[in-house]
Amino acid sequence: MPKIAKKSAEQKDAEAEVESFSEDLGPFVVAAETTRMAMVFTDAKEPDHPIVFANDSFLDLTGYGREEVLGQNFNFLLAHVSDAAAMADIRANFAKHSDHDSEILYRRKDGSEFWAAIFISPVTDEAGKIVQHFASFVDLTKHKEELANSKKLIEELNHRVKNTLSTVQSIVWQALRMDSDSKTIQEAIESRLQALSRSHNLLTRQNWKDTGLFDVITDALEPFGITGGRAERIIIKGGNVLFSPKIALALSIAVHELATNAVKYGAFSNETGSVSIGWEIKEALDGRRLHLKWQEKNGPVVAQPLRRGFGSRMIETGLAHEVGGTVRLEYPTEGLLCTMNFPAPSVDPNG
Repeated sequence: MPKIAKKSAEQKDAEAEVESFSEDLGPFVVAAETTRMAMVFTDAKEPDHPIVFANDSFLDLTGYGREEVLGQNFNFLLAHVSDAAAMADIRANFAKHSDHDSEILYRRKDGSEFWAAIFISPVTDEAGKIVQHFASFVDLTKHKEELANSKKLIEELNHRVKNTLSTVQSIVWQALRMDSDSKTIQEAIESRLQALSRSHNLLTRQNWKDTGLFDVITDALEPFGITGGRAERIIIKGGNVLFSPKIALALSIAVHELATNAVKYGAFSNETGSVSIGWEIKEALDGRRLHLKWQEKNGPVVAQPLRRGFGSRMIETGLAHEVGGTVRLEYPTEGLLCTMNFPAPSVDPNG
């Protein structure tokens, strides 16, 4: 014969209390059982307010079975039993000393946590004596997560705005140091701000997440004919290495600077010049490193400039600082060579 588990005295008492409670508040109990709001009733005669009724919505919210809930202390769901503020808030609600609804962190049977607003009201008998308390729970977890996400987005936006303003300040400051007329300075500032804007558009399309190097380079080169007449004069080789928005932005501006120089003085200033862009990841003593090379050929004969211009300083100094590596500009007669060496980020497995 199968064994029949014996019920504990506490469970029998709880079930008897439920039966009595259901008889006293029959229509109310029926309504509570059918609503989608999580609800419980507690015994006001006991100091720890044991639960004498729980509807299905409450069981669904918490993951417990009805037998596991009945007779339990009202606070058995608290995520942190040592949370003195939460305990005091709940006690005040039961004693009708609180003028607001409580937002409490609870824990489900499976260990996951959820935020809920609790609304506690007394239930009186014919003599006006409080015999039970009615408590409803509104799941606030999604609301709390949305608030946290909103706060995070605002913090990220604030950080991006500060970084962008810092970049703009650097562009303007460097341009104003140029030994040129006002029109040339204006054109230099406008060109670099447009490059910055394009970079932001690319990162926005990626939701400001890691962005592939191939996308960064092709986007930066688009104004220079990567999809037009110069397409056959630009060769790009390399895996789709992913970069953080900060590094992607710096690389995009650097590529724009290199392409601008190529149009004015280098491989794109005639009809025969070409640019080869390639990168690879190599193992080194200090970890994996990414090596990127920009090589120009068949343009005008190149010579070492007498002084470094704004673009050169931005690439060799500014970019090197942003990527945490080294950037070198060399001037062999066949064409400008730019090499970069910095810590390698992750690699897109689909790249």
